[in-house]
Amino acid sequence: MAKLSNRFWFQLHGWFSLPIWLIFCFVCLTGTIAVFSHELTWLTNPASRATNPDNLPAKPVAELVAKVQQAYPTADVGTVMVFEPYLVNAVIFTDHDKPFAIAYVNQYSGEIQQINEGITFIGFMRSLHGWLLFPWPGSYSVGYYLVSAMALVMLGALVTGLVIYKNFWRSFTRPKIRLNQGKKTVLTDLHRLAGVWSIWFLMLMSATGLWYLVQAVMWHADIDIEPHAPLVAVEQLPATQQTPPVSFADAMQIAQQRFPDFRPSYLMLPEHNRGMYNLMGGGQHIFYDEQAYNLSINPWTGDIAHEKSPQSMTALQTVMHIADPLHYGTIGGIWTKAIWFLFGLILSGMSITGFMIWGSRTVKAVRESRIAAALQEINHGA
Repeated sequence: MAKLSNRFWFQLHGWFSLPIWLIFCFVCLTGTIAVFSHELTWLTNPASRATNPDNLPAKPVAELVAKVQQAYPTADVGTVMVFEPYLVNAVIFTDHDKPFAIAYVNQYSGEIQQINEGITFIGFMRSLHGWLLFPWPGSYSVGYYLVSAMALVMLGALVTGLVIYKNFWRSFTRPKIRLNQGKKTVLTDLHRLAGVWSIWFLMLMSATGLWYLVQAVMWHADIDIEPHAPLVAVEQLPATQQTPPVSFADAMQIAQQRFPDFRPSYLMLPEHNRGMYNLMGGGQHIFYDEQAYNLSINPWTGDIAHEKSPQSMTALQTVMHIADPLHYGTIGGIWTKAIWFLFGLILSGMSITGFMIWGSRTVKAVRESRIAAALQEINHGA
């Protein structure tokens, strides 16, 4: 009975891991690369580097926007993205000959180092990993569901693997890789050892992946986790056409006064006369992402129409804003990114070794079945 039980768990483990092992491995590899997408951008594109040989302080973001507007007088700036100090700020704008463009502006010198009119490497890797570049025809993407569902596969593989591997904790104190007992034994030992040492990582990826799946369902059902940005009331608009009295620089100052530790990351300028400054950024909270603070500032009055911070979040909003740092390993900067990158490679390798183990067992079983069938035919003929 025990033998049958072990066989059942092994087969279940295989079904969790193998039918979609290629997609799973691809998702793991792209996620591993996405962890270092910012660093790889700095390494491969000199125009993305925020060089600062004179140790100048970073200029206000509003001044960088003004630089772009001076260089392109007819441009309509919509968004500014602020990354790590070693990367330039990205000022996103449209113009009569540019339906979508990103100005790479050095925040220390104010120089526009490049105009990018295509997708960035960071955006490409996040999209490839997050939803396999599947389109978003409405409030959902088939690719996003497919990637998020990998959390169920990962969790199932983890649970069944621990059931199969009795006394797995011994791999922490007495790890073994038997190099002189054949390829199959080496693969099995590597797979088990990697799995045991990756338990914490598998649990973390499963938990955050399950949240992304829940989030996808809520988006699809039009259930808002966070409220939409408010609009300026019609009665607050001036009777004649004029420029809003509250500038982008004023809005940034209001945000900084409201939250002294506000660190801008994603800043949206008004798209029309009823639009507001929607300013998002991080703070001194290690487990929250770079959009934990959110302020909507009225450009006509300077009032804060809406605000959100870690202290005022609901439970679902809290989960939403801690999922990405835990999933991508940004909680501790470059060092935690390196750890996540390493275990991402290990997880990708586990999917490959698992397939190789399954393949060798399957080939052996087919070969033995054919031999048995041939022997049976010979016996019947005799």
